[in-house]
Amino acid sequence: MNNNPTSNNQHPTSENIVHHPHAVTKSARAALKGQRPCILWFTGLSGSGKSTIANAVEAKLCEMGKHTYLLDGDNIRHGLNRDLGFGDAERVENIRRIGEVARLFVDSGLIVLTAFISPFRSDRDSVRNLVGEDEFIEIFVDAPLEICERRDPKGLYKKARAGEISDFTGISSPYEPPEHPEIHIKNDGITVEEAAWEVIKYLKENGYLHA
Repeated sequence: MNNNPTSNNQHPTSENIVHHPHAVTKSARAALKGQRPCILWFTGLSGSGKSTIANAVEAKLCEMGKHTYLLDGDNIRHGLNRDLGFGDAERVENIRRIGEVARLFVDSGLIVLTAFISPFRSDRDSVRNLVGEDEFIEIFVDAPLEICERRDPKGLYKKARAGEISDFTGISSPYEPPEHPEIHIKNDGITVEEAAWEVIKYLKENGYLHA
């Protein structure tokens, strides 16, 4: 008789998996770092400036002696999510995995920054529900489609318009903008420095950056 709980292509049931508590708590880890851990979730169209602003914010936090980690969409797809495509179901799984990783970083006491298109509200909300209250900060990097398409730093819009890329957000696949983001950056006519300071100001005013 096979007693393996994962046999017959079945996932382990909840009675076979037990949460193992840590002796060191999230609050203790955060106290050592002098900060409140959180997820800074940058969302927006391709070319809106998510990664650029997230990089600038992390650099400023590093200068302030804060402990951070930046998860970027392209970098993650080179490793953890290299097996995923860009259909709707795979986009959902992409964000689910990122959410779980970000949750672990928050538990470690870090301020984790993520830069992903993450086009669906339900996926972003599912990540919000993984962490504690006030630990998920949604940052909508809002740039008009025509501006993003004009920038087109990777040449993706051009390929999408030519039919060389399917399921491209903003062209052949929908983007659902946040309805009530904690931070709304209108990234048209402002500098990267100004955008980054909007985020730092929010963190300071809401007690995420202890002295």
